[in-house]
Amino acid sequence: MATSGDRGKWAAASPRVCINEVLTDDELRAVLWKLQTEEERDGFGLVCKRWLQLQSSERRRLRARAGPAMLRRMAERFSGVVEMDLSQSTSRSFYPGLTDSDLSVVAARFWRLVSLDLKNCKGISDAGIIALGNGLPSLQVLDVSGCRKLTDTGLIVVSQSCSKLRGLHLSGCKLVTDGLLQALSRNCPQLEDLGLSGCHNITDSGLSTLVNGCRRLRFLDLSKCSKVGDEGVSQIASSSSSSLKTLKLLDCLNVSDLSIYALANSCENLETIVLGGCRNVSEESVKALMAACSSSIKNLRVDWCLDVGDSSVRCVLSRCRNLAALDISCCDKVTDAAFHELGAAEFESGLKVFKASSCPRITVAGLGMLLEFCKFLEYVDVSSCPHITKAGCEQAGLTFSAGCKMNFSGRLPGPDAIVDVFF
Repeated sequence: MATSGDRGKWAAASPRVCINEVLTDDELRAVLWKLQTEEERDGFGLVCKRWLQLQSSERRRLRARAGPAMLRRMAERFSGVVEMDLSQSTSRSFYPGLTDSDLSVVAARFWRLVSLDLKNCKGISDAGIIALGNGLPSLQVLDVSGCRKLTDTGLIVVSQSCSKLRGLHLSGCKLVTDGLLQALSRNCPQLEDLGLSGCHNITDSGLSTLVNGCRRLRFLDLSKCSKVGDEGVSQIASSSSSSLKTLKLLDCLNVSDLSIYALANSCENLETIVLGGCRNVSEESVKALMAACSSSIKNLRVDWCLDVGDSSVRCVLSRCRNLAALDISCCDKVTDAAFHELGAAEFESGLKVFKASSCPRITVAGLGMLLEFCKFLEYVDVSSCPHITKAGCEQAGLTFSAGCKMNFSGRLPGPDAIVDVFF
């Protein structure tokens, strides 16, 4: 048996090996990519300068708050970045925030970018967006939601230069018109996701032109587009019938049953449909749409659809086996009868979010019937329902699923994060 003295002699006789002399860059990269979390990969870079350089060059995502000088330094260090987040918070304003000069640096130095998030960067203008379009030909996803200065001028350049564009989000860009939709139709046939919420100048004519060239739309948000009506929605339904998964029409007051029946006839793969505030939509058309999409629909908003009543809610709950979120707030025709005989459905409901605020005819008894059918609820909003109180639910012995957040008062902190996942 070797003694401690023998081991000491062997250690002294053996040459010391430095890991950096043994492992090649490719082998170190293999180690880096085995690490699962950002914290672990950041720790890898703390070992020594060589490891830091490797970790930096292999980084693919970058979130930053920086001016032109710092962006240039980042470009030298993070040469492999393909996804960049320069967005600003809606609640915090960093004056002057991101500028056109910053975008010029991004366009010149981060030429590999595939995805760029500029949400709420209110200081940028068409000049910066033109620089991006000319400098980032590989760009596939661009989010400029809340960038209020942008017009067709800059965004058309992006459509012309970034022909691989798959996602474009323009929520709150009120100066955008049908002219951009025409350019997208001509130049971006691979477009799948388009967010136009609050773009008040978009019309049915523009949507008809859009779908002539962009026939792969999966996600389309037309919320608060006041000039969009049945003609535009019907064109979308016929042109994107097999691909369309999400359609948001919140507060589109010109949308009526014609739109809903067109969707029912063509779009059987819809997973999310938002009809909140579409007051010209009837209960019968909603039932037709749910019958057509019963195997695919996951999230449905019909809040403030004033004709929605018991039969349509019962149809949704009893036929849509994959339903995860339902919002019937302010549908004052809905009563406890909507929840009768749900147990007869041949499946176990996976509903997670149920919103029924300001539904004055739903009582504790109706909520109890819903809970018997939906055993996986994570969030229930029954605020401003005069016949449902916390005390009444406790007195009736209602049992909620573990971890379910109940909103009785409308003041539950932080429910939006739960609901936003679905809607």
